[in-house]
Formats: sequence, C-alpha cells, structure tokens
Amino acid sequence: MADGAPDFGAAPRRATAPNAATSGARPLQIIRGSYNLRPAHRGCVATIGNFDGVHRGHRAVLVGLVRRARELGVPACVVTFEPLPHEYFRPAEAPARLTRLREKLGLLRETGVDRVLLLRFDDRLAAQPPQGFIGELLVERLGVRHLVVGDDFRFGNGRAGDFALLRSAGASCGFGVESTRTYALDAARVSSTRIRSCLECGDLQGAAELLGRPYRMEGRVMPGQQLGRQLGYRTANIALRRRVAPLSGVFAVTASGADGVARPGMANLGTRPTVAGLRTLLEVHLFDVNLDLYGEHLCVEFLHKLRDERKFDSLEALQAALAGDERDARGFFASPSIPHSQ
Repeated sequence: MADGAPDFGAAPRRATAPNAATSGARPLQIIRGSYNLRPAHRGCVATIGNFDGVHRGHRAVLVGLVRRARELGVPACVVTFEPLPHEYFRPAEAPARLTRLREKLGLLRETGVDRVLLLRFDDRLAAQPPQGFIGELLVERLGVRHLVVGDDFRFGNGRAGDFALLRSAGASCGFGVESTRTYALDAARVSSTRIRSCLECGDLQGAAELLGRPYRMEGRVMPGQQLGRQLGYRTANIALRRRVAPLSGVFAVTASGADGVARPGMANLGTRPTVAGLRTLLEVHLFDVNLDLYGEHLCVEFLHKLRDERKFDSLEALQAALAGDERDARGFFASPSIPHSQ
C-alpha cells in the first residue's frame, strides 16, 4: 500500500467490538514513579510484571488480583516498568513489544484494576538490593496487604530476589504472598514470546487465541505523501513510534476511531520498499466509507495475513497487487465467520 489521504468511500459492511477508549471501562489511576506515591496510596493488593500484550495468562492473574482486592476492600495495583527490563539490559537485542505503553494501559483498564504504578527501569532500580525493593517500595510506600507474583519472579540487583524471599518478607512484615498458576493453552504456556512467534509467522488466529482478542495496534493518523490517492487506494497513515514491530506484511483488518465502530479494510505494515520508504509505517485503507480521519486516534485489529510486503518493479505492478489484496480481503470478510474482539 502507498501513502494517501484518509478520505474513504461508503458505509461499513461489518464491524467488531469498539476499542478501549470507547468501552466505558472504569477510570484507571496512573502513578508515574515511586516518588509520586502519597500516604493515600498505602494499602493495596499488588502484582508486578511487564504485562506486555496483556494476554490471557496476564488477564487470569489480574482477574484474581481484582477479586482479592475487593475482598480486602483495597485497590488492585499493577506495578510495571518503563522501559521494560530487557530493553534496559539489552536494548539492541530486545524483542518487539506487543503493546506500546498507551495500549497496555488501555488493556489494563479493561481488566478492572484500579491503579498502575509505572517504575522507570534505570541504573538505580537495576542496582537496588532486593531487600530495599521490598522494604522501601512494597512495605513503606505501597503498604501492600497482599502480593501476587509468579513463583519464578526474580528482582533486585543481580536478580537475587525470588519468591522465597518475598514469602519470608511477607511473613515478617504482615502481607500475604501468592504465586500465580501457569496459564496454558493447547498444553503449552501462554506467553508474550509465544504470541510474538505467532505474529512473526503470520498466524494471526493463533495469536488471537493466546491474547483472547485479535492483535491490535493504535496510533494517530498523520498526513502522508498522498501516493495512495494516485493508485486509487487512499490510506490513513499511522506512525507506530516503535523501535521494531512484531509483524509485517499486508493484512485484512478492522479499524475503529472515536465513534467506536470497527470498519473493515486492508493494511500494509512495513517500510514500503516500492516507494523507497525508510521507516516502518502502518497504512490502512478502509472499504466503502467516506471519513476524514486526520488527527484521529485509530485502533487497528489484524485479522488475516494476505501476503508479505515486497518491492514491485513499478507503480502499475503495485496497483495490480493492491487490487488483488482488496479482492482477497473482501473475500475474507465475506466468509461465514471471522475473528472478533472478546
């Protein structure tokens, strides 16, 4: 697909569920940095982790977290990191994120948690002894009543802290410590790594099963080169603001904006080699609608991979490929059953 103005063609043929911004989810309190914690924030049920993708395994933990918090009459708090620890330790080799921070916060909001504490993962946090993390953050600043973590959770300088240390500290400081159960699907653990593998090989149905919803990306529509207009495929262009994307190619998608209506279309995610693109861009062409989307925040759900991105010898060859992509995408949406948000 090529760049173009987001000025589309007639009414939608099919729609899926609205995005998080329009779902009516409860408010989420976001605390950026432990230095912003106040005495009023003491007392919570907490969990700690990256929660990249907020997949079915994460959601099982968060449902239990919220239930326990309601039983104790305190907020449910997620402690997470920005950047993610592996991005701090190995920035060049770090795997692609499934969700940007904004996307992750929206998904956490949908689970019903009350509060997210964002800790900046930096030299200071990496060097903090595990006893300091427990005493300063969990006990003094958060006043944790109950902690939910995986039994393989490691923390503190040199990853010296573990579940046994947390349980010992909880016994002496008066908070409970509970290990999460491994969430498995098809006899294999649900994990962000497994989802990335599905996305890399174009198995969007497999990724959706692990996530509990179609894989999606969000971003704001910006002006493009308007080459798509010349080719007859006007596109909404979304800058991903990611170091690397977990998938690439041409896809059948739905996209929803402020009105919460998900409209079918097709999208190219990649560097646009035919027109010498340099950065990764998401270009979405919606079918049969006429909308002005400049500046709007779009949620794009990837439902079916049509083909890999490739370089064509001419714009005419690219235009012919786009016609084939449209035919295939429309055929996908005309099928008796397609994936949908859960």
